[in-house]
Amino acid sequence: MSDVPARKLAHLDLCATRDVEARGATLLDEVHLLHDALPELSLDDVDPSVELLGRRLAAPLLVCGMTGGAPRAGELNRALASAAQKCGLAMGVGSQRAMLLDPACADSYRVRDVAPDVLLLANIGAVQAREAGPARVAELVDAIGADALCVHLNAAQELVQDEGDRDFRGCLAAIAGLVRALPVRVVVKETGCGLGPRVLARLRDAGVETVDVSGAGGTSWTAVESLRGSPRQRGVGAELREWGIPTAASIVFARRAGLRVIASGGIRSALDVARALALGADVAGMALPFLRAHAEGGERAVLAAAERMCESVRALLLLCGARRPAELARAPLRIGAPLRDWIDVRDDRALASGLHS
Repeated sequence: MSDVPARKLAHLDLCATRDVEARGATLLDEVHLLHDALPELSLDDVDPSVELLGRRLAAPLLVCGMTGGAPRAGELNRALASAAQKCGLAMGVGSQRAMLLDPACADSYRVRDVAPDVLLLANIGAVQAREAGPARVAELVDAIGADALCVHLNAAQELVQDEGDRDFRGCLAAIAGLVRALPVRVVVKETGCGLGPRVLARLRDAGVETVDVSGAGGTSWTAVESLRGSPRQRGVGAELREWGIPTAASIVFARRAGLRVIASGGIRSALDVARALALGADVAGMALPFLRAHAEGGERAVLAAAERMCESVRALLLLCGARRPAELARAPLRIGAPLRDWIDVRDDRALASGLHS
């Protein structure tokens, strides 16, 4: 019997109750949108809907994939999916690695009976995609009626796990193979460490069109694993807790690479959503706020959180003088020095070399 379901439940419990967020910043608070005191708009004029992966969402929000593989995880997925259906949001499921090991786990990922219309994203790790091959991965997508596939990159998390993967060779080729072979679109997502320019260029050249940057500053999966694991895990996890590229910088890097962008990693408020859109993201993704809402009040609390977020995003669009989310990318803003330092200098290798000459 695989230990994956037990590990997934431990992850849920730790994320719901413990300090699992990186102490470093997303740098989204270095994006300052200018208030428009004369927007010349009615709230009825503001349309927060966006297109993502060929589907129309009522608001620029994705409920990020969190879990699966156990009955309690299935209950959470159904609550999240129900809220996404009612609010017109996109939703992802957690890693379907458990389904590869035990097909009986599939029910914990199936949500179409409560969310027939949502843009639903399947999810598998790059290493598992390499090992399973396109045909088997396509079966995972089809088994839950997903509209697209997320391939997640989580090398840092795996290195902290005692039982984690250690060999990441061939993952880029596996992703390119999925892009060519699958009948649905492939999104590549990080898991809290962000995406840098070189990786983004390689993904673009492999045929990837959309990425979820999942930058540093939100949930740290190395921190989660350090809380779950052995003395070795606690040590290595603590050392790697702050590793990664801030979310705000990752968004800019991805847009420069010419990719469509899902902004996740420490998105905690409607203002964070607006800041991400202003940097060029197409939508923003959230996980931990919805997980904790469910832990506190079940499906009703998840729906309330989603409705509040949608209402607040719409209000912020008006206060920036924007009729639609895409207009935030052209709205006046100021960028603080810490984020400017990340995005103004493309490559500091020459500078670093000069320091040691």
